[in-house]
Amino acid sequence: MENKYIITIIAVIIIISAIMVVITNNNSQNRPNDELVVCIAAHGGEPESGFNPMTGWGKRDDPLIQSTLFKYDSNATLINDLATSYNISDDLKTYTVNIREGIKFTDESPLTAEDVVFTYNKAKESGETTNLESLDNAQKVNDTTIQFTLNRPDSTFINKLAHVGIVPSDSYNNITYGENPIGSGPYKLKQWDKGQQVIFERNEDYYGKKPYYRKITNVYLDAETAFVAAKNGEIDVVEVPVTYLNSTIEGMHTQIMHSIDGRYLSLPVMNNTEEKTVDGKSYIGNDITSDSAIREALMIGINRTNISQGAYNGLADPLYDVVSSSLPWSLNSSLSDGDITQAKEILASNGWVDSDGDGIVEKDGKKASFNLNYGSNDQDDQIIALSVSQQAKDFGIEIIPQSKQWSEIRNIKSSEPFVFSGGDLDPYMLYQYYSSSLAGKGWNNVPGYNNPQVDKLMENAMNIELNSSYDSWKEVDKLAKKDNPYIPLATKPFLLFVSDRVDISPNTQKIYPHGGDFLGNIYDWKHNENNTTVSNETTSNNTTS
Repeated sequence: MENKYIITIIAVIIIISAIMVVITNNNSQNRPNDELVVCIAAHGGEPESGFNPMTGWGKRDDPLIQSTLFKYDSNATLINDLATSYNISDDLKTYTVNIREGIKFTDESPLTAEDVVFTYNKAKESGETTNLESLDNAQKVNDTTIQFTLNRPDSTFINKLAHVGIVPSDSYNNITYGENPIGSGPYKLKQWDKGQQVIFERNEDYYGKKPYYRKITNVYLDAETAFVAAKNGEIDVVEVPVTYLNSTIEGMHTQIMHSIDGRYLSLPVMNNTEEKTVDGKSYIGNDITSDSAIREALMIGINRTNISQGAYNGLADPLYDVVSSSLPWSLNSSLSDGDITQAKEILASNGWVDSDGDGIVEKDGKKASFNLNYGSNDQDDQIIALSVSQQAKDFGIEIIPQSKQWSEIRNIKSSEPFVFSGGDLDPYMLYQYYSSSLAGKGWNNVPGYNNPQVDKLMENAMNIELNSSYDSWKEVDKLAKKDNPYIPLATKPFLLFVSDRVDISPNTQKIYPHGGDFLGNIYDWKHNENNTTVSNETTSNNTTS
């Protein structure tokens, strides 16, 4: 056993050393101005299945290698990418999109409507991309026109057309594509050293605005190792936890990016059924959190400001609704949280009392005690779990933080509470959180929430033109919030250390969804000729109108 442990340590050291050799040989002082080395989470989390949109690559951020039909600008407005125009039928069940002519993939084959049709029908089949539940099929009208036919009215469907990178229909191979992707985006894959780095090379035939940086190397390092590499001048842009805020690196400045990436407690709302979810991954129900008084007490009793201070150095915005307050379909609620007295009253009036004096309330012979799982690789979520646990003690609920791999959490997500994260520029997110039809399917509606009135409100919202539907989506969240299947806590800020040689154009940064989209405005990044600080602690635009 001891020998295995030693061998494991040696293996880790060898891997880290190999990575450091790669980037050390590419010190910023030795690199050409149009070459960049980064270590950032959105594209820094190595994709297990490679750079394949059919297995999730680019699901929330710019896929870089592939083009999309639409993309978002810095104001969260949909703008054309491959698309040139579109039309939506009055019944919201047919979307017709026209695309550019003369576009080619990096293997020189033409990109036509046939490739878009293939991509979306394949994405629907895979189920690993953006949620395409409402799509019936995509059909080619002519070489530059695609018709998307839906199985129900869905005014949010237009947003799905910004989240799937287009792949070539003639050469696509699900087994090999991830390692050898062919696309039409601003970059192409030059090299992928698994476990170490990926190198993107500018696509000189790209039809849009060409990025300044000819070559981007993204290294896969943990935060501590990446920070050290940045201090050594080996990385130009690095994302680290906000706990590094008071640290300094000579020749670098900090950029703080706010987001709509929320952190919540996901609380199972059903009793323990001993049954499994539809996907067979998790048992359903929890006998403690299924009591609405427990969920309401947590909603009222948890102090979100304290969580912001503890987990995010005071940089996070407290979150009182499932939807970020910066989005037009948010309730923008105000809540006097941290009210321990009221939390105790809620519990007592619903039969939860501390009869044995141990500080934990009980009811019907069951202690108000449960595990709270969090991802073992997320320092912020750990701090959140510990903070929630400490605060809940004050009103009689015992919460036991548990560090687990996400593969483990997947198997208990509908029976044990966990620190849940999410945030999207699409109000359809609420459908994924609350729809009874999606309960137990992947990471959708993990609490197992089932409210026919909420389902009906969501159906009505999707029957209304998108911009006119926002008030209806507010009503969805308002009604579901009464049941508290999720306890919103805070929106995650992102901290970057950026070389003074690099201007990441903070004013054109996109609104960060769950996971961030750091390279979403790579088209505007440039070398800073004066080698002076572009800004210090710049906050990106995170509001929409």
